[in-house]
Order: sequence, then C-alpha cells, then structure tokens
Amino acid sequence: MNIKEKIEKLKREKDAVILVHNYQIPEVQEVADFLGDSLDLSRRAQKTDARIIVFAGVRFMAETAKILSPKKKVLLTRKSAGCPMAEMITPSELAYMKRKYPDAKVVSYVNTTAEIKAESYICCTSANAAKVVNSIDAKRIIFVPDRNLANWVSRFTDKEVIPYNGFCYVHERFKKEDVIRAKEKYPDAAVIVHPECRKEVIDLADEVLSTNGMVYFAKKTDKRVIVVGTEEGLIARLKRENPEKRFYSLGPPRMCRDMKKTRVEDVLHSIEDEVYEVTIQEDIMERARVALERMLSVS
Repeated sequence: MNIKEKIEKLKREKDAVILVHNYQIPEVQEVADFLGDSLDLSRRAQKTDARIIVFAGVRFMAETAKILSPKKKVLLTRKSAGCPMAEMITPSELAYMKRKYPDAKVVSYVNTTAEIKAESYICCTSANAAKVVNSIDAKRIIFVPDRNLANWVSRFTDKEVIPYNGFCYVHERFKKEDVIRAKEKYPDAAVIVHPECRKEVIDLADEVLSTNGMVYFAKKTDKRVIVVGTEEGLIARLKRENPEKRFYSLGPPRMCRDMKKTRVEDVLHSIEDEVYEVTIQEDIMERARVALERMLSVS
C-alpha cells in the first residue's frame, strides 16, 4: 500500500477531511479533499461534518478552521509552518492603532493570528476584502496587516483605509520590471497578479485576483498563455487543470518557505498519529469567531 492509499484508508477509518491550500507542493495538492484559497477553505471548515480536519497550509489557516469548527479536532500537518506576515503585527500594536483612531473599525486580513482576529471587528480575504470594507458602517478603516492589500482595497471605497505596514515577502518580490519584461516576451499573454503585490505591479497587470480567482480565470479565459504573479505552488495546479494552456511565473518563481515545508509524508503522519492539534484559548476563539462569521455573512 502506497502513501496515498494509506491516507485514503485512514481518512475513512477516522472520519477525516484534508484541506489543502493552493500554494502547497503538487504531491500534497493531490491528496486534498478540498483544494483552495483562504476564503474557500474557511467555508469548507465551517461546513464539514468530518470529525477531524487535517490542514495542509500554515498556522493561521488551521487556527481559522478551529475557530469556525470549535468541536472538531484540527491538525496542522507541519508544526513549524507559520506566516511571517501574520506575525508582523502584535495585539499591542493593534491596540495602539485602535487608540489612535478610536472612530475606526478594524478589518483584519485572514492572514493573522487568532489574537489579532479577536481584536478585530471583521476579517477579510484577498477575494472579498473590498466587499467587506464597503459593508462596514464606518468612515475609517484600520486595515491589518498587509499594506499592499489595503492600498488595493482603497481603490474601491470612499472610506479612509488606514494600513498597517506589513507585507507578504513572497509577493513583495514581484517588481514592475517583471511585468514589463513578461509583456515584451509574451505579448499575447494575460498577466494576472495577486493583490498582495506592490502598487506598481498591480497598475501594470491585466487582472488582479485571489488564488481561487486565478483558478477560475484560467479556466474561462480565451487566452492561451497566462503569466502568473503569485506563489509558484498555484502554477502547478493551473497547469494540471488546464493542460491546453501555458503558464509562466512573473519573473523568477517566488516560493513561500513555510508553505513548502509540508510533504505528503507529513499528511500521513498527521492523520495517522493525530499530531499537532490546534488549540486556542476559549475567550480568544469566541471573539475571533465573531469577526470571521461577520466576514462569511458578507461573502
């Protein structure tokens, strides 16, 4: 029996579901019950009837699954898989911003810790950030932690968006020169980028999309060549699901080190031994759930 067969057998025996983010390596993507972006996986976590949720992603994603399904056992496939951007803001720093702007409501990107979500009015993802911001009855918005996503959202609202100075180190590495060179090399291609990219990259792109938005675009577009400005793991999925089209990275492939920590052996270990269970302090979980459920009601 190979690893994939063992995983399938254990899933049935233990009543488990495997949620996998789009940035995981192809071998891990292939054992997913559900493969998607943060918003899609949040919905899956909330709706699943499975007893165990095995999450192949990074810690804040597994925390989100636990917050939305508090009675489930949630396992993170790799204990050390974190998110540098989520760790850029602390509760004390957010408390300072709230004191400085007392009339503002806090929107926290889902790429945050449970503690930050608990101090927020509502959460958002890259797929629904503008919709979430416009749903709030407030003129000023504190947006944490990603400054680039905050700047992107500000294009679609009359509200004052006050960004925290965080960023995704993967998307920050895409430069406008990468877009210029890609358009010169592939003049008939569509250049699609993630809203965590810099403003000057977004300004030159043809489409600005979440990872699931990119998946949908790739299937529907008539373009046969697509240049992708996000973490390289998504490109593997796009190629697998659209073999008749060509996909290229925007500049050198950019990799998230934490997303690449998980191997299929880690998924097997997680489900077999039920290790790396996610636990969150009850009061934090309850307050964070309010912010997440507000987001899902808007979405």
